[in-house]
Amino acid sequence: MPIWVDADACPVPIREILCRAATRWQVDTTFIANHAINLPPSPYIKRRQVPQGFDVADNDIIDQMEKGDLVITQDIPLAAEAIEKGADVFNPRGQAFTKENIRQRLAMRNFMEEMRNAGQVTGGPAPFSQTDRKEFADKLDRWLQQNARR
Repeated sequence: MPIWVDADACPVPIREILCRAATRWQVDTTFIANHAINLPPSPYIKRRQVPQGFDVADNDIIDQMEKGDLVITQDIPLAAEAIEKGADVFNPRGQAFTKENIRQRLAMRNFMEEMRNAGQVTGGPAPFSQTDRKEFADKLDRWLQQNARR
């Protein structure tokens, strides 16, 4: 039950939490990005650098992951595909993407994209906070407790 990380936009504090958890729980964790990222040495931590391009990292994650794996991403279309394939998915703020909420999340994403394209919305998400780190760490810990010993 590996962990797959969409590492292109993954905040550094979340990468650090994931690396500590991978080593502590001895869970294979692969960071996939289209640029080089720094990760500590560990037999459980892997990095894959994919070529630049639209959805290249996302497609690599979908191709590699299996039912029951965990995917960490902020990318809602990637989350939808991973859920369809049977993965558990949550974002770096510890919010779960599920079968029950992914359609609404996709619709909101598409609506906000239309609003941005029309110049109606110019802001982005709130800055990443200490509370976000804690939410993510707690969510990851609960997931590992439930799944690491299968």
